[in-house]
Amino acid sequence: MSFEDAIKCVEGGVIIDVEVTPGSRRTCIPGGYNPWRKRIEVKLSENARKGKANEQLVESLSSLFGLRESDVSIVTGLKCAKKSVLVTGIGRERALSVLKEGLDSIQD
Repeated sequence: MSFEDAIKCVEGGVIIDVEVTPGSRRTCIPGGYNPWRKRIEVKLSENARKGKANEQLVESLSSLFGLRESDVSIVTGLKCAKKSVLVTGIGRERALSVLKEGLDSIQD
């Protein structure tokens, strides 16, 4: 089992399953992988109030993939830690590559 289970192909992009920890000391995307939940762990510095953590998640993912914020949207889990995020304009291979690089840098 690997982090690849958290990334699914859809028409026009990918859906990435994430588990968010808001209110962390610093933002870290990706912050790890939870093999039991099959989700990429994400740590956000914003607290989960008035949508601030969700905004930071969208901003951070768009920056990570070099996309516009309008290319990233939360499709499930707006009010909980487990979310599914639609990223349009990239394929599964690109998503895997970017996330693998981030996960590898955590383990170094």
